[in-house]
Amino acid sequence: MTMMLARLACAWASVLAFQLLGDSLLGLLGAPLPSALIFAWLLGVILWAAFGVVHEAEELAHRLGEPYGTLILTLSIVIIEVALISAVMLGAKGAPTLGRDTMFAVLMIVLNGVVGIGLLIGGLRHFSQRYNLKGAGSYLSVIIPLTVIPLILPNFTTSTPDGTLTSGQSIAFSLFTLALYGAFLILQTGRHSAFFQEPESEMGAPDVAVAVHTGISRSTATHVALLLANILPIVILAKSLATVLDFGIARLGAPVALGGILIAMVVFTPECIAALRAITANQLQRAINLCLGAAASTLGLTVPTVLAIGLISGQPVVLGLSATNMIILAMTLLLSTLTFTGARTTMLEGAVHLSVFFVFLVLVFSP
Repeated sequence: MTMMLARLACAWASVLAFQLLGDSLLGLLGAPLPSALIFAWLLGVILWAAFGVVHEAEELAHRLGEPYGTLILTLSIVIIEVALISAVMLGAKGAPTLGRDTMFAVLMIVLNGVVGIGLLIGGLRHFSQRYNLKGAGSYLSVIIPLTVIPLILPNFTTSTPDGTLTSGQSIAFSLFTLALYGAFLILQTGRHSAFFQEPESEMGAPDVAVAVHTGISRSTATHVALLLANILPIVILAKSLATVLDFGIARLGAPVALGGILIAMVVFTPECIAALRAITANQLQRAINLCLGAAASTLGLTVPTVLAIGLISGQPVVLGLSATNMIILAMTLLLSTLTFTGARTTMLEGAVHLSVFFVFLVLVFSP
């Protein structure tokens, strides 16, 4: 309780400080030391609040069960990501490739980085792990079109150059993305929710016992309120962090794609830690729900948001990936399909995914 109150107090005090003194604080970005301190302050507060989001979402997960628990966490994290991207795009300079770079970074981090590390840890600890094959297949059947259509197809359309879309294409793709993701959510929370729960063992009992909490004083509504209380400061502080990131990347002469990677790492670090914890506890299905769910939610919500901002503000939005990144993305989708079409996973799949993630990191700085 003390930690929770301290976290909320720090987060909302930071919000108040930047609402009242934001222009003065951000005006200090020219000097190295103040710039570093402001970045560390914002990054620390946002990460701390993000861990609060994870904590409250996990409490709700125990109360509501799967797949609702991981769905609440995933959607909460993606809302934060969308807020950060929107803050940068609506800034003075704009960022036509930020949405693309962030979505691609999220896919690489969760589908290669976290899955790779997780399967290595799970293989070392549990030798091989079971999961619900139908659930993983459902995720991949949605992720593949949600990935290929916005990130690859724009490079091959002829109406516009350079990986962009026309207004009509943007509206149509946004509606398609929302419709497909909405249909998936109906399936996930409706009659096929069993696809996203832990599989039964050969003896007919669940591999992992479902946690039962008794004597919890706070109600579900209270946890929802605390979840929102941790999300809102992150959303409000997103614009200030976006300004600092934009300044730092420009000053250092770093690759433009680094902005998307940093946003993805800041936002998804708590969820990635939750997924690795689940794998360590032999709850591979929960980890799959988190990783593949993060990929599906990111694409399902970020693509319409980015395209809508582009249409409203008149900014160009570049979605098509470079030829190199298209190859890495195609390899990632193929490997994910091979990994999650067997009944069990081993360390070998983890090593393969992790190697692709390292290739992605190398190509960011040396394309």
